[in-house]
Amino acid sequence: MNRLTSDQLIEKAKSVLQREADAVRACAGQMDENLTGILSVLLDCKGHVLVAGAGTSRAVAQRFAHLLSCCGTPALPVNAADALHGGSGAITDRDVVYIISKGGHSAEINKFADIAKKHGARIIAHTENPDSPLAQMSDAVYRVRAEGDVDPYGMIATGSSLVNCAACDVLCILLLELRGYSKEAFGATHPEGAVGRKLEAEAKNLENDR
Repeated sequence: MNRLTSDQLIEKAKSVLQREADAVRACAGQMDENLTGILSVLLDCKGHVLVAGAGTSRAVAQRFAHLLSCCGTPALPVNAADALHGGSGAITDRDVVYIISKGGHSAEINKFADIAKKHGARIIAHTENPDSPLAQMSDAVYRVRAEGDVDPYGMIATGSSLVNCAACDVLCILLLELRGYSKEAFGATHPEGAVGRKLEAEAKNLENDR
């Protein structure tokens, strides 16, 4: 075990945060005209946006699905592995399947995408590899790449998962604005917790001011 002084640990902590911040900042330069097509597919969805991924990408997918719903786009996280054991029967031609996969080569993910496509769903691939099998079978590709030495060993998805979360946040905010989704609408779906209490208090204050 490496023995580091308190000052060394603090400096390493700052370095980690700086690298991750730089990687997220670099993601802004990756936004291009493909974004419009991705937003169009999501806006046109008549059913649910079903979000999937494997490993760390699954954690990012779960977060994204929740935030989409918070921002007025009905979404659910899907376990791609479970879907291959019958769960894919829930997919309809009204849905959009949004799949997060760094390389786009995962066998179970691509098999899931193929099934979803056969069900008539539209597919969005969120990947760094636009030439991958996943990207090739998708209706739209959101290319997201974590720049620099942001992951330990170039393998453990610490900084890159943060970059992918930020790229998903872009879609959430843009969809919220495009839909005109209001704070009041959000309050109707989030009545509990600190957020719910804050929204309730704001509504009461507004009513008292009238």
